[in-house]
Amino acid sequence: MNILAIGDIVGKPGRQVVAKHLRAIRQQYKTGIVIANAENAAGGFGLTPDTANELLGSGIDVLTSGNHIFAQKEIITFLDADIPILRPLNYPAGVPGRGYLTHGKALIVNLMGRTFMNNLDCPFRAMDKLLETLDKKPKVIIVDFHAEATSEKVAMGRYLDGRVSAVLGTHTHVGTIDTQILKGGTAYVTDIGMTGPTDSIIGDDADAVIQRFLTQMPHHLSVGRGKPQLNAVLVEVDEVSGKATAIKRIQREMAES
Repeated sequence: MNILAIGDIVGKPGRQVVAKHLRAIRQQYKTGIVIANAENAAGGFGLTPDTANELLGSGIDVLTSGNHIFAQKEIITFLDADIPILRPLNYPAGVPGRGYLTHGKALIVNLMGRTFMNNLDCPFRAMDKLLETLDKKPKVIIVDFHAEATSEKVAMGRYLDGRVSAVLGTHTHVGTIDTQILKGGTAYVTDIGMTGPTDSIIGDDADAVIQRFLTQMPHHLSVGRGKPQLNAVLVEVDEVSGKATAIKRIQREMAES
């Protein structure tokens, strides 16, 4: 099974580059499932029903998220509907939405880190509980770990090695070079990277972000400009064992929007 995971989609440029390239990528690599982190897809902050449907219409199967999932209020009522959107599993009980779903022959899980992030439940123990209690789990299990600290991401990869097919980091918007298959057969990368405008600071307008650093005062942040770029990883998984056999980076660009 070939599974494509797209890094954090930022604003309209991110949505445009997905729409331009995804169907060709699916055909070229014969991908069975496409996952994408979409919590910055609506104007660079949050997700709306319209942007979610736009991305799903572009060929994405499951949308994951993180700390900005509740930023746009209109999405909240959709999180308990049939639309394939995940919020982190380790939010406290009673929060709208779900942290995992089964798509075809794969279980997709969304977790969020706690280091320099929100004070949520422990993602390690939340994943333990899910693996221990979920009946009839698919062999193929893909985890989007939305976290800030590289150490926490690496720790999660090691912790789940051999128990899931892949642990794929999101959130920092800067792709890392450590794609690998861990000893137990789990594919891992610390961060997939960003799908959005290249002339930016992690997707935001560069001048506004620099002014924040210089003045320590709040400045309105808008989506940056420049050539939109798609960053993703392709994970090959043996459907019988659930072990990953390969992981590689996929990158595409389009003309400046």
